[in-house]
Amino acid sequence: MSNIFIDLDKIIGKNVRFIDTRFDLGNVNAGKEMFKMEHLEGAIYWDLENDLSDMGSENGRHPMISKDKMTNLIQKAGLLLDDHIVIYDQGGSPFALRAYFLLEWAGFNNVHVLREGYEEAKKKLPVSNEEIEISASTISPNWKDEIYVDVNKVKKIVSGEMDAQLIDARSAKRYRGEMEPIDSVAGHIPTALNFDWEQLKSDGKFLQQEDLQEKLTGLTDKSKPVVAYCGSGVTAAPLYASLKEAGYENVQLYVGSYSDWIRENEVETSKK
Repeated sequence: MSNIFIDLDKIIGKNVRFIDTRFDLGNVNAGKEMFKMEHLEGAIYWDLENDLSDMGSENGRHPMISKDKMTNLIQKAGLLLDDHIVIYDQGGSPFALRAYFLLEWAGFNNVHVLREGYEEAKKKLPVSNEEIEISASTISPNWKDEIYVDVNKVKKIVSGEMDAQLIDARSAKRYRGEMEPIDSVAGHIPTALNFDWEQLKSDGKFLQQEDLQEKLTGLTDKSKPVVAYCGSGVTAAPLYASLKEAGYENVQLYVGSYSDWIRENEVETSKK
């Protein structure tokens, strides 16, 4: 099983690289402003839309970035593949886990997401309002393309050409097609199961591994691939990570997600 989430007490006094990913989907400048005001000492800031998505793409609302853009992002940050990296956001949010997924894709093996949010972290760790100067690195990522799924692979899953289980991380009402506040078509990708990502957290923190196991173990067959998706690929990242924490060995993420799927494909609705 993976150990993606890390508790605050386990990093105090340790040599780690912090990445601040605080963001607000309703105010896209809020995270950047919070970082400028105060952040964990030594942290760099990665923005969901400017850094962790390709907003110029039509493949969903928060599309997958290119390998060139990801390489530039990690080199500019001065990161090395063996760095111990700890990513944080405001807690119980999907933004740090989006960054985690991209770093895993790029081949980083010692990356964790802080279970607590920033407000808890700053009670025990030094903070600053200064941005550090960074020497760029020249590393080449060690891509793990097997964890990323595009729309063509999803089509093969839906048609039965590929054996994998799609899992929709949105609310049950959106999955069933009873309501759709964002996308132009209501429903879900055919063959998908539903597991609302909000169930993965409590009191602003993601659940401990044993609790995630209890919630997710019976969801589907652990012996076959599972593919997490949501509306735009952001809240699917917590489900992706939690499935790994719960012992699913072949977990993938459809970053384009439902907003990408509905551009050219049929959907299902359900009363279940």
